Amino acid sequence: MVMITGGAYQGKTAYAMQNCGIHENEITDGKSCTPEDALKARCITDYHEFVRRLGEDCISFTEELCRRNSSAVIIMNEVGSGIIPMEKSERTWRENVGRCGCIIASRSEKVIRIVCGIPTFIKGEQK
Repeated sequence: MVMITGGAYQGKTAYAMQNCGIHENEITDGKSCTPEDALKARCITDYHEFVRRLGEDCISFTEELCRRNSSAVIIMNEVGSGIIPMEKSERTWRENVGRCGCIIASRSEKVIRIVCGIPTFIKGEQK
């Protein structure tokens, strides 16, 4: 498994396509995919939005995803920085994204943070 993270619009998907052998038709969008799609996907973008849609089931699903689709590339935005939202649901979502990110990172061979299109390897090595 490979996890790619970073801020919005920093080139995460482009990096995955150029460096992880991902083709456009292999990308599943976390904003709209089903859990079944995610379990079979070669690459899932916007996993942070998928977490929002999963709600309370996000932790158990993320653990299942890591077991059943261990070769996937997971792309998710960093959402924990900045102003703390006033709405409890938004704070809960941010916490869930962080928890799911920790699960994915712990099971990933590589964890890469992209800033302005430039990768920093948090875990694993660039090849």
